[in-house]
Amino acid sequence: MRAMSMATSTAVSTATQIAAAAVPELSVEHVSVRFGGLVAIADLNFTVAKGETVGLIGSNGAGKTTAFNVITGFQRPSEGHVRYRGTSLNGLKPHEVTTLGLVRTFQRTSVFPDNTVLENVLIGLHRTGSATLWETLLALPSAAASERMLRGRALEILRLVGIERRASEPAGALPYGDQRLLGVALALAAKPSMLLLDEPVSGMNASETARFVGLLNNIRASGVTILLVEHDMPMVMGVCDRVVVLNHGRIIAEGSPAAIQSDPDVIRAYLGQGASRA
Repeated sequence: MRAMSMATSTAVSTATQIAAAAVPELSVEHVSVRFGGLVAIADLNFTVAKGETVGLIGSNGAGKTTAFNVITGFQRPSEGHVRYRGTSLNGLKPHEVTTLGLVRTFQRTSVFPDNTVLENVLIGLHRTGSATLWETLLALPSAAASERMLRGRALEILRLVGIERRASEPAGALPYGDQRLLGVALALAAKPSMLLLDEPVSGMNASETARFVGLLNNIRASGVTILLVEHDMPMVMGVCDRVVVLNHGRIIAEGSPAAIQSDPDVIRAYLGQGASRA
């Protein structure tokens, strides 16, 4: 009887694990966004599995940033639903979405220019600190311990993104590529389980892009799921497991990088013959 009970328990546990694995990390379900008579995205429908790196590509105006805005709470969908780990995101504010573990970066650098690089990351980390307001105001030992912990974590994040040596410099004085890396550090300070990157290597030179790809691989190795919008096709095809292609607000193709590069609709609408061969 005991053996049967253990077998039943094991079967239930296995079934639960399979069911959990079947739930996508992110599910965008038939989402449409309209601005008056303009359709920005129409019937957007795709998923991202836990641990995947997925690229969302398309020409300017294809609806990529609008899709990011819907997913992260900056724009409400006209129709459809977005779910993160099975939880509906419809109607949630951006900070509520972030609290769930879904964090984004933006096309433009978003740093605090007058603060040092280290202070920027500390600002991002303070929401995760354990000290209360009164403990901080009274300078209690618990507040000092919490501050030391946060400082250590901030330096660890800067080490990960490769700009620890600039910790004491004003963020506004950083070269453009390092400012983009600091933006990623701020996103990592929020402890994401899924990271949405909006044109992360835009404006970077070849060496900065190669450096960022290395960072992306390290972030992925830590267990973070990634959805990125990017125009640098060699970078996208090199780091993504799957690619979703938008054209005029609609998905025209979805699949592996190799499949996307040889898809005639994608070549005609976006890649072009030269990019496909490359």
